[in-house]
Amino acid sequence: MNSSFIDRRQFVEGCALGAFGLSILPNLSAVPSVAGQNGFGKAKRIIFLQVRGGMSHIDTFDPKDGKSKGPGKAIRTKSDFQVTEYLPKIAGIADKIAVIRSMTAKVGVHGPAQYFMRTAFTEKNTIKHPNLGAWAQHYLGESHDTLPSSACINAGAKHGNGFFSTAYSPIPILNPNTGLRNIRTRGGSEALSQRLALSEKLSSFFSARFPDPQVKSYREFYDNTLRLLRSKDLDSFDLNKESSGMREKYGMGKFGQGCLLARRLVETGVRYVEVSTDGWDMHNNLESEMQDLSPAFDQAYAALISDLDDRGMLDDTLVVMATEFGRKPQFNGNGRGHYPICYSTVLAGGGLKRGFVHGSSDKEGAYPEDPVTVHDLHATIGWAAGLPLDKEVLTASGRPFVVGGAKAKPVMGLFA
Repeated sequence: MNSSFIDRRQFVEGCALGAFGLSILPNLSAVPSVAGQNGFGKAKRIIFLQVRGGMSHIDTFDPKDGKSKGPGKAIRTKSDFQVTEYLPKIAGIADKIAVIRSMTAKVGVHGPAQYFMRTAFTEKNTIKHPNLGAWAQHYLGESHDTLPSSACINAGAKHGNGFFSTAYSPIPILNPNTGLRNIRTRGGSEALSQRLALSEKLSSFFSARFPDPQVKSYREFYDNTLRLLRSKDLDSFDLNKESSGMREKYGMGKFGQGCLLARRLVETGVRYVEVSTDGWDMHNNLESEMQDLSPAFDQAYAALISDLDDRGMLDDTLVVMATEFGRKPQFNGNGRGHYPICYSTVLAGGGLKRGFVHGSSDKEGAYPEDPVTVHDLHATIGWAAGLPLDKEVLTASGRPFVVGGAKAKPVMGLFA
């Protein structure tokens, strides 16, 4: 059975490569659906911005005086809180966002911390955990007739479906400027459909003999591939459909264009979109690296929030800006080390308060007051999206999981 499974997997990956120009299959395990009463449910769409490397909270959204102070001075915003001078455009839209200044965690290594922020679970070799897009698809169903329910931009899928079926995996877009590569297959979607039908016929004996839920998930992958190929909304992946002025508003870098593509996708019907940006691991040369990185980030984020608001989409679109940890309060004029004990996360839209700060750090930015865990953050997002936080999902091995983890609690004070 193992050799047949591997052969079948290789075949499907070949189809994926032909259809998308990428390998998008995650680890597979099917789980039964569970019904449950939804929560708040204001956020119909979620954009999750992953600032990878560990953004310094003190040098961005939680400026300090004294020995912790960084090279950038604090500036006033359009609300009652300050940011640093590295974020002037965000200062101009601060009345539309909510800042959590009391995030806290224990994981201080990049890979595991990024996994933890993305899933709210500790990385293990024995199981893969789903991102919020997969949880939403499980509870709320597919968000569009032909487009995927979730996508990730500037990064691979990285088992985003976790222990859910492959149909829950986000479609990866490694470069927003090129969108979906090789989306047209040789002979068109009808020819691909015929080839897949032939393959299904040839493997019918295998399917009958081994009625495994993982095999069913492969069939779902076939179906989703064809649906996407036939979708009339494929133009939503094409940034060339945007005006040059709008593209320049976001900034022409990968993060700016990724944020613009995310807006296009959620506007069309994709429920959950991740956008990644790298480079924030500032052990050395913090001042010069902040000067290099912050303008593009500042421009893209401010443009995304303003654009969503101008289109009347911000109230029911939740934008989450999250980094895996902060940086140490100690600053010697050079850089800052990893620091998970206290850092900041920013949310906007989706029924949350505007121009609001939840929690705080002490005068050095070292310890949180009214702390918020990553579990709580995921529960907050889940509550905003209308997910039943107390309903368990059983994996194929019988292990129970809930959104955010068993001890997660939504931060209700964030909601308007």
